[in-house]
Amino acid sequence: MEFHPQPRPGTASPWAFPAPERGLLPNGLTVLRCHRAGQQVVAVDVVLNAPLAAEPEGLDGVATIMARAFSEGTDKLSAEEFTAELERCGATLDAHADHPGVRLSLEVPASRLGKAMGLLADALRAPAFPDSEIERLVDNRLDEIPHELANPARRAAMALAAELFPAGSRMSRPRQGAQATVERIDAAAVRAFYEAHVRPATTTVAIVGDFTGIDLDRTLAESLGAWTGTTAEPLPVPAVTADDTGRVVIVDRPGAVQTQLLIGRTGPDRHASTWPAQILGTYCLGGTLTSRLDRVLREEKGYTYGVRSFGQVLLSAPDGTGTAMLAISGSVDTPNTGPALADLWTVLRTLAAEGLTDAERDVAVQNLVGVAPLKYETAAAVAATFADQVEQYLPDDFQARLYERLADTGTVEATAAVVSAFPADRLVTVLVGDAAEIAEPVKALGIGPVTVIPA
Repeated sequence: MEFHPQPRPGTASPWAFPAPERGLLPNGLTVLRCHRAGQQVVAVDVVLNAPLAAEPEGLDGVATIMARAFSEGTDKLSAEEFTAELERCGATLDAHADHPGVRLSLEVPASRLGKAMGLLADALRAPAFPDSEIERLVDNRLDEIPHELANPARRAAMALAAELFPAGSRMSRPRQGAQATVERIDAAAVRAFYEAHVRPATTTVAIVGDFTGIDLDRTLAESLGAWTGTTAEPLPVPAVTADDTGRVVIVDRPGAVQTQLLIGRTGPDRHASTWPAQILGTYCLGGTLTSRLDRVLREEKGYTYGVRSFGQVLLSAPDGTGTAMLAISGSVDTPNTGPALADLWTVLRTLAAEGLTDAERDVAVQNLVGVAPLKYETAAAVAATFADQVEQYLPDDFQARLYERLADTGTVEATAAVVSAFPADRLVTVLVGDAAEIAEPVKALGIGPVTVIPA
């Protein structure tokens, strides 16, 4: 039997994160466009300057309700008609609110881009916000809240935010609102928030896909270009303060068989020169199954299915300052909560004393940089990254330069950054679990005073 020669891999083609073309429509709306050959599903991300800090006092969650209501009809179409028209285009429209503002994301086949952009423009230009639909969205949100409180990971995130940030800060409260605030929201409140903060002059749109045969200038002019509104300056970004004094908060869940861990503090955002090194070091600490935390807590001790460390930007400002959440998360079985935390702190202290190895650094660079072409294979991933850069006041080439900086980061720099990000004596630890079982073993660790709060 004669076999054909085994195929051999070819030379990898060079790759770089794409650069957008920046433009401005006559109504003041900023457009970032990027032609991606072969991407027949076009992605459109809309960034509205309507941050959570701008929500009126006592109406936390109104930005979320407004975001969800953009697809509930316009001055031309009812909610049902609007949804039907989107479906005829083969399009999907999603929206959410977060600390930087409100985001809408549209995906549509390139052949139906014009129609879908018209629908998107109508939703932004003249949303109906009908009373009945707003009431339904409020009821839906109220139904979600008990489920979030019952979810250990979500409950831990709420508790950590409440611990880190002052009570008067919007950062300290649930992003989508709590029951006491959401139940006060009505259509009038949604319309008032829209009128105060949504206008083309403070909006940026990122559009990515294959525009072959599409007159994109005309499509934009006839859709988003027809949206009118007053000029306005972007809202000022409030200063963010946080208290990362080492301490432990136990959210008591009597009878829980597992303990949810969330250990965190705040740090600088992606404007910081140390951000690439921090990404690299954090990945070595807990970014994958082969990282230090998993090697000890999962493989050696069998305490958990996995523990992850990460950095997530919360809010950035035009002056290059901002705040990120630096955290370690996972879950362990209740009897091993104390030993697992002891081993986790041992990993942190050993890292500070001995540093990362060159082998760990090399694997992290290969994984982070090598996977980038796959990570940004879709138009949606590229458009979302452009939108992130807009929200975080970053230059359009930030992501492209980030991979170059990651590749150039050495082991010593990565070690210094991750040790600075996760100092063993400056971490707030939230545990969602059975306080009767875990409180005493945790107190014995000496990682900070322990407080127990009800679930």
